Amino acid sequence: MRYDRTVHLDTDFAAAVARTRDALAAQGFGILTEIDITATLKAKLDHEMEDYVILGACNPPLAQRALDADRSIGLLLPCNVVVRRDGDRTAVQVLDPGTMVALTGLDALRPVAEEATRRLDAALAALTAAEAES
Repeated sequence: MRYDRTVHLDTDFAAAVARTRDALAAQGFGILTEIDITATLKAKLDHEMEDYVILGACNPPLAQRALDADRSIGLLLPCNVVVRRDGDRTAVQVLDPGTMVALTGLDALRPVAEEATRRLDAALAALTAAEAES
């Protein structure tokens, strides 16, 4: 079972992170946290790895609807957005919101997952469209 929705961009990492933030904001997602995995692993373990950031994105109305259906769903909310170097490209990845429904079997989550999918797909499409224009 695929659990991700991914696009690849032919742009530098910093620009991809900035564009991802903008694309998510246009779809009603705020960034609550940013985890620089590369810097953390370097500082804590002296481990070198490619650029890798996790953006903690949240759309409050969607989160509320999901939490009203199942208080434990916070474990599966599609909040983490990964931006990482993948060879000579930059990958932008989100959790497929349908995973919430597939793993819980709760039909009450289906409309939330469908709307989250539409919004996240629109954000990913905006990233690839912006790249095609440049």
